[in-house]
Amino acid sequence: MNKHILHKDVQDFITKNLNTEITKLVLKGSPFKEVSIQQIAKQITSKNKCKKKLPTWFNTKNIYYPDKLNIEQTSSEITAKYKSKLVKGENIIDLTGGFGVDCFAFSKTNKQVTHCEINESLSLKAKYNFQKLKIDNIITIIGNGIDYLKNNNKNFSTIYIDPSRRDSVKKRVFLLADCTPNLPDNLALLFNYSNIILVKTAPLLDVKAAINELGFVKEVHVVAVNNDVKEVLYLLEKDFNDEINYKTINFVKGGNQLFDFKIKSEEAGYSLPKSFLYEPNSAILKSGAFNEISALLKVDKLHKHSHLYTSDVLINFPGRIFSIIKVIKYNAKKIKAVLRIEKANITIRNFPETVAQIRKKTKLKDGGVNYLFFTTNIDEEKVVVVCKKA
Repeated sequence: MNKHILHKDVQDFITKNLNTEITKLVLKGSPFKEVSIQQIAKQITSKNKCKKKLPTWFNTKNIYYPDKLNIEQTSSEITAKYKSKLVKGENIIDLTGGFGVDCFAFSKTNKQVTHCEINESLSLKAKYNFQKLKIDNIITIIGNGIDYLKNNNKNFSTIYIDPSRRDSVKKRVFLLADCTPNLPDNLALLFNYSNIILVKTAPLLDVKAAINELGFVKEVHVVAVNNDVKEVLYLLEKDFNDEINYKTINFVKGGNQLFDFKIKSEEAGYSLPKSFLYEPNSAILKSGAFNEISALLKVDKLHKHSHLYTSDVLINFPGRIFSIIKVIKYNAKKIKAVLRIEKANITIRNFPETVAQIRKKTKLKDGGVNYLFFTTNIDEEKVVVVCKKA
């Protein structure tokens, strides 16, 4: 850490130049002897990334920001707050603490938090920022979290871990066993120090595969923000061997969308499009609740693989809701003439062509009040469901 970055004049300069183009700023050079323009540029870039993702940090004076990659990889405040409510207790340890956003949230719901981070620079920045954020119940440890457990032989109410999802050559990985640390190999060890383990994974990892790798999964939480899945959480309990509770949430303006279920071999209903069309939010789609949402909410699927739903009566649905205007058979050359429109919002579900291919063939521009769903119905016909928002 270069503590000169925290000098008032440097901080004022950073604040003043938050909207300045970085390339132009770098060319001018640094007005400070002890701080390079490259260091200032990194602070500005990282701080700007926090404006929406981490508003508490952005709005707190004299925060020391890490590289932008650390900001990109960390939880957002909204997702951190969500997971903190899952693990209220006496003491929680974060084995992969990073920038400390999750630990900040845990400090509100746990009496004591231990933040382990193997990157010394990142650990020191997190510790300093906790002080600026006026948090006094977080212990910061520089080092490997699993080694810390082994060496201290201390029990915790919860162990939290967010395995790194890149291998030694920075390629993305798809299994927990390929992450760092290797969680499946260390699971028995972790259960020696806590009966509860909370695991965070990126949306890229397959939910079923993760459950099979982990075992003892009591709850699966799929968390989305504005219909973009941000993380999947697995709550493990020692020796748990019962039905898994699935919980999905999509944080959106005007009220969050929730859908909880258990997998019970539910049978979906099927029909041709009725009066209303429903498109599940991304958290539900990630969870794989394709049949469950049909059975529990009493809506019919258009096709086994389409994941679009319909009903005659409007319901409160966790996703996008549309009124169906008409349904036409797919004919790219005639769509524009039949519908008499110049532009439309296009979505494909279980359809052999891409949006780009459809736009090229139909000459339809993007936007407007019309929504076209190109899909396959229960009669295996390629159709266009013409809709407007309900």
